[in-house]
Amino acid sequence: MEASGQVIRVSVGEDPIDTAALIDEVRRPDSGATVLFLGTVRERSPGKEGVTHLDYEVFAEQVEPKISEIIAEAVRQWPVLSVVVEHRAGRVDLGDVSVAVVVSSAHRGDAFAAASFVIDELKTRAPIWKKEHWPGGAEWSQGS
Repeated sequence: MEASGQVIRVSVGEDPIDTAALIDEVRRPDSGATVLFLGTVRERSPGKEGVTHLDYEVFAEQVEPKISEIIAEAVRQWPVLSVVVEHRAGRVDLGDVSVAVVVSSAHRGDAFAAASFVIDELKTRAPIWKKEHWPGGAEWSQGS
């Protein structure tokens, strides 16, 4: 745990997301707030019930640079100390974490605002597509 050394990291891949490790990664003695947002696979989606899993496709060459760009915007807008984003690619089962955004800051308002900005912008700007699967069908869905 360092008082200096801002941590900014993005990772997109097929491995499960270790949320405890993410919190440890942004922990600092000068941080008074750590906000962790988790997006999880839910069993219902508008017009569909019984979702069993999602498949995420990403534009590999562009996804991490685009998310890094979003984080840079957040860092310019709020005095955050560290930001880490991890997003799954490939199959993600019901109840599993598909995306995590963790932000540390001296104050909770800045941490909440930055985390909210990052996830909202990621869902609209990152080249990530999801396909919802349920018994008897599957369909590409908007947003990540």
